[in-house]
Amino acid sequence: MLEDVEQEGPDELWCLGDLVGYGPRPNPCCAAVERRASICLAGNHDLGVLGEIDLEEFSGDAVAAARWTRGVLAEGSRSFLESLRPQGERERVELFHASPRDPVWEYVLSADVARAAFELTRSPLVLVGHSHVPLAITLEDEVIDGGIAAGGTELPLAPDRRLLNPGSVGQPRDGDARAAWLLLDFERETASFRRVEYDVASTQQEIRDRELPDALAQRLAHGV
Repeated sequence: MLEDVEQEGPDELWCLGDLVGYGPRPNPCCAAVERRASICLAGNHDLGVLGEIDLEEFSGDAVAAARWTRGVLAEGSRSFLESLRPQGERERVELFHASPRDPVWEYVLSADVARAAFELTRSPLVLVGHSHVPLAITLEDEVIDGGIAAGGTELPLAPDRRLLNPGSVGQPRDGDARAAWLLLDFERETASFRRVEYDVASTQQEIRDRELPDALAQRLAHGV
């Protein structure tokens, strides 16, 4: 995914959180994002691994993965994660791991939650993560419209307000197993949803080699 991003030569890389918590390489993930990202948010799984959120709030597989990650997390990775917050901003953009109403936990997966997100923000563009589902939602004349954004979707950023979710690099849940990312071009005023194939089988084997829950490996093949 990073190779695909770098081919575009973006001015900045933004990460909406959950660097750790499910995958078999937490320390390389933290190092790669810390080295490249101009903005990085803390996700609920990051906070769970750090002990800032009680693991009782997570599902069983997430708890097992978080406990394993705690045991292997390097000090440099921990320091980086501890420096992060679940929301941020840039000119014309507000960023949240989950939602404006609850930056850590709330999923933006309904029209009502999307409307609340628009009401609680002022920027033309709102970016959210957390759900692992790529979304393109528009607010036009008080009407909410949009939904899942398949790979290859390109849409204008203006004149209407947009709420976008780039999807997930490591755990996509829209039925597409490829890694997801979003390219924002503020000169052309466009947003492009990208998907990148990677060696799913190799990642599945690494998950199993580390004795993480097998369901975390199985779901990678199906994007669910």
